[in-house]
Amino acid sequence: MAFDTTDKKLLELLQQDCKQTNKELSNKLNLSVTAVYERIRKLEREAVIDRYVALVKKEKINKSFVVFCHIKLVQHSQDYVMKFEREVAKLDEVLECYHISGDYDYLLKVLVTDMEAFREFMVKKLTNIDHIGSTHSMFVINEVKHTTGITIE
Repeated sequence: MAFDTTDKKLLELLQQDCKQTNKELSNKLNLSVTAVYERIRKLEREAVIDRYVALVKKEKINKSFVVFCHIKLVQHSQDYVMKFEREVAKLDEVLECYHISGDYDYLLKVLVTDMEAFREFMVKKLTNIDHIGSTHSMFVINEVKHTTGITIE
């Protein structure tokens, strides 16, 4: 889908704060409220806008221990891959899971309260998934940049 300058600005504004009213957006974009509404509907229909969410500050809910965990499967058969992906998708502690190239097969972003909670997650949940050959975990010391906004070019 091709985006004009107005679409790009609209998407930028919505990514900053999706609770802005169409009236507020229309003032910022110099468009009518109806034009803003129609542009948003088109972006939703085309699945450019996937969904609207509230971003929760992890520190406020006592879940600020972030771990990146590399996973290597014992074998790369379709059954092992599919089973691992189904099982890891069920784990609430896993915020993101990527099938990656390189020495490991998957990269997980895990969010828990502390080191003890991570150990419990590893022992009771993650390592109970069949076909995991090895894991390698890295703990976040400081979050330098975190954004959910995607620049539209």
